[in-house]
Amino acid sequence: MPQATAELLQGAIAAHQRGDHSRAERLYREVLAKDKRNAEAAHYLGLLRAERGQLDEAVRLLRQAIRFGPGSADMHANLGRVLMMLNKPQDALESCHQALAIDPDHVAALTNCAGLLLTLNLPAQALPLLDRLLAHDPASSIVSHNRCIALLDLARYREALAEAEKLLTHQPNDAAAWYKKGMALAALDRHHDAFTAFDAAFDLQPDLPELEGKRLHAKMQICDWSNINDEIARLRRHVQQGKNASSPFALLTISPSPAEQLRCAQVYMRETFPASSPAAPRRKPYRHDKIRVAYVSGEFRDHAMPHLNAELFELHDKQRFTTFAVSTGPDDGSDMRARLVAAFDQFLDARTMSGEAIADWIRKKEVDILVDLSGHTGSGRTDVFLSKPAPVQINYLGFPGTLAAACMDYIIVDPALVLAEEHGHFSEKCAYLPDSYLAYDRRAPISHERICRRDAGLPDDGFVYCCFNSPFKLTPEIFGIWMRGLRQVDGSVLWLLAGGATAEGNLRREAELRDVAPDRIIFAERQPLSRHLARLRLADLVLDTLPYNAHTTAIDALWTGVPVLTCRGSTFVGRVGDSLLRAIGLGALIKTSLPDYEREAVRLGRDPAALAALRQKLQENRGSHPLFDIPRFTRHLEAAYAEMWSRHQRGHAPASFRVTSTG
Repeated sequence: MPQATAELLQGAIAAHQRGDHSRAERLYREVLAKDKRNAEAAHYLGLLRAERGQLDEAVRLLRQAIRFGPGSADMHANLGRVLMMLNKPQDALESCHQALAIDPDHVAALTNCAGLLLTLNLPAQALPLLDRLLAHDPASSIVSHNRCIALLDLARYREALAEAEKLLTHQPNDAAAWYKKGMALAALDRHHDAFTAFDAAFDLQPDLPELEGKRLHAKMQICDWSNINDEIARLRRHVQQGKNASSPFALLTISPSPAEQLRCAQVYMRETFPASSPAAPRRKPYRHDKIRVAYVSGEFRDHAMPHLNAELFELHDKQRFTTFAVSTGPDDGSDMRARLVAAFDQFLDARTMSGEAIADWIRKKEVDILVDLSGHTGSGRTDVFLSKPAPVQINYLGFPGTLAAACMDYIIVDPALVLAEEHGHFSEKCAYLPDSYLAYDRRAPISHERICRRDAGLPDDGFVYCCFNSPFKLTPEIFGIWMRGLRQVDGSVLWLLAGGATAEGNLRREAELRDVAPDRIIFAERQPLSRHLARLRLADLVLDTLPYNAHTTAIDALWTGVPVLTCRGSTFVGRVGDSLLRAIGLGALIKTSLPDYEREAVRLGRDPAALAALRQKLQENRGSHPLFDIPRFTRHLEAAYAEMWSRHQRGHAPASFRVTSTG
């Protein structure tokens, strides 16, 4: 480089460093006018343009620098950083990898690459890079935070907990570290400790995204109802104000308002996927002999989802449909996993794939209809759906409410769940099945082991009220109704699912406050599915919860022949009991007010003949009503898919519709 040009370049760099950007740009341009192939000038001018927000021009200049120069690690790393700012993660990742190929210990490239991999839902690839960064700087809190995120995403919860505790050892007032500690503890079912961690985070930084909802959810998991009504009201108020105070799932448990649930999901989508591209326009329909349907879930294993849907997957009409499974979760090696793999025409284990890579696979398979079985739950992969890899995309089963995602076209519902005047609370169009929206696997195994009351810790005599919902669904109002029922039905007991020592202690204390002996509450430990279903038969009546009804636990009870008493709520999650009971012909067990619900619980506890008649009717209706007629359910769901696909082929926008019953 000539001396004069070198001096110009040094002057430009000096001006750039002291913030005199106008002079720096003029001098960089002078250098490039004299030497168009000067890589350093193009590199630094590109950085200057990036600082000014002129990102596309910055990319052009940085690529020019790499093309004309030796391609230093700094150049590739800086190009990657600008591409990240442009929301081009795959291109950015490629630049970071090129930087690391030149300098494997380049800190900026390692940092950006790890961050990109976490953004792309590739924690297994991010973790080794984070470990290298931590070896370089063991005191880096940023790296430790990211490492904790990776470990949480990989379900390595004990390691994530240790990482969070290490952060707190050095920075005890780090609200984000307390939050991550709470997430790890909650995943380990240590809900009392999780609440303590979330509470500490809330004291330090109450506006941390989703923290308020996580804290309240953990508090409800341990049935700590101190000041609960005020805390629920505060969270609902913050959601109404558009604050990112709760995950959509945590709000479901406490909000009776579909408008609030929509608002919460909208904020979640805005904050979680701020740079996501809008849904792609409807493309020209694929032309296949059979409709191609793909299901995306993180729960293709021994889990509640296939416990409901396994037989549905097996019964799909292979003359009309080609089915795909996209598994984003672990392979647990279970019999259920093997059964699911066999049920589909193609089964993709996608747990190590980014959302974009999964979407590319879906496009290459020319999938017509893509079904999200997880939604806004812990195993959800909304990132797969954002770019609209399939022409028709559906929200079904996993999240009982709207996703508020522009990329989703339909939600599967039934007439009990969503009224026509409530469509405005859903971003999706409503596809109504004629019966219940829930399927059930008729191969669900019920143990032949003879289980008596004493085996389950129940008294030999007396009425057994039962609720096997998770503790977070219990509220002071519902619990108060149950306690009044116990006082009025002599010898009765309440059989609940064990929720840990803290929850059990709190519930027994709440019983005492309501003049009920605490030993009248009996807790059932978790059991394998077949034994759980067998012991359910020991219950006399299942009592539903509100505002979040029983879902799988309710249909389990009906399958085993135990009646369920429900109270119809004002949202999707509070109407599932209604949906199930209508489909089994037990509408008399659907109440529309809590006083009526309470009276019926007491009446049935006092009237053995009435209860026996209900059990007999349930037994008869199992074979004659739609709830457990899975071939019928499959025909109706396929009819819904066919209608969606037909509308798309005709060039029509999604619209709500009802499937006609096949009888």
